[in-house]
Amino acid sequence: MKDHPTSLLTGTLSDTLRDKTIVLAVTGSIAAVRTIELARELIRRGASVRAVMSEAAQGIIHPDALHYATGQPVITRITGAVEHVEYCGEDGVADLLLVAPCTANTIGKMAMGIDDTPPTTFATTALGCSVPVMAVPAMHGSMYNHPAVLDNIEKLKQMRVHVLGPVLFEKTAKIAANEDIVLEVERLLGGDSMKGKRVVITGGGTRERIDPIRILTNRSSGRTGVELALEAYRRGAEVTLVRPAPKELPGNGIKELAAESAEDMSRSVLAEIEKGCDLLISSAAISDYTVEPRDSKIKSGQKNITLTLRPTSKLLQTVREQYPDLDIIGFKAEANVERDELLASARNLMDRYGLVMVVANDVGEGGMGSKDNSVYLLEPGGIVTGPVTGNKQVIASSILDRYLEEPG
Repeated sequence: MKDHPTSLLTGTLSDTLRDKTIVLAVTGSIAAVRTIELARELIRRGASVRAVMSEAAQGIIHPDALHYATGQPVITRITGAVEHVEYCGEDGVADLLLVAPCTANTIGKMAMGIDDTPPTTFATTALGCSVPVMAVPAMHGSMYNHPAVLDNIEKLKQMRVHVLGPVLFEKTAKIAANEDIVLEVERLLGGDSMKGKRVVITGGGTRERIDPIRILTNRSSGRTGVELALEAYRRGAEVTLVRPAPKELPGNGIKELAAESAEDMSRSVLAEIEKGCDLLISSAAISDYTVEPRDSKIKSGQKNITLTLRPTSKLLQTVREQYPDLDIIGFKAEANVERDELLASARNLMDRYGLVMVVANDVGEGGMGSKDNSVYLLEPGGIVTGPVTGNKQVIASSILDRYLEEPG
């Protein structure tokens, strides 16, 4: 039998959910319309998705839509095949039961052990064994604020159900964004290799103020820092990302701090490390030089302007002096140099600051400001991995894989 067209999407974006089977239980909220693309996003990350629908959900979207989205027939009733046991029983094949959207009615039934719809029967079965369950509420705001609904949500949390809270907007408890749901699924199924670790990451290119309008900066996009933050979060870490222009990242668990200049970044990073830190990843392109800023705009039309630059303080040096035992991963970029020169420069950085790893690349050949990169990973003892080539999520995953292979 020819594969369903959906199979062509499997793993096209990443492999963070490779070999994972997710049961997507859809209940009767208008947010059910979002589940078609949600299923696709999970599949694009390698997951196999099987949909289960309540009768109320079928009044909002047709089962054929989710059949098309998942590539598998939709379960709309429990049959003699005992589908709930096949997927969510003791020896079930499901890695996760994802109830999205989860209505107030379904929340109450799950909390009380009532199973009179296919999704609640799956939930009762999963909660009776070891299959992880995630619920993503969606309903009108007044329903969400009902004391009994809030109590039932707390009961679910006590049952170890992972509840991804709604977005409270326009008097409605809207379902979380698909990208938030996907990231929380990745974290829930991504293992706990970094659980309990506190990681501080720098990203992007700092900006040194010349006058109220102009700045000195570089071409760094900050994508590597973002992907490192997301990857560490998937693996269970508590993550802080420090970068010049924070934009809201998926999920609710990554803390972001704004730091425009090299001085701002050093101050913010040191303040975060002081709170407790297991690993610093310094991926930001921090300015080597700064200038005394003017209070007013430099007038245009002048033939010649002289700016006097002075060196900025080195973040790695400052951190290493204050925290001699902290694990630090540094980045070294050169432009248009031979491989041996690039690696020698990276080794020098490693030796100078006692780094556990240096990520080195030649930005003359690309990488800065792009979605893809090619890097070498250097570790103490002369270990070199690479070149590691691919999109920056692949690069981030490789960096953390190598770090976690090291003792301690």
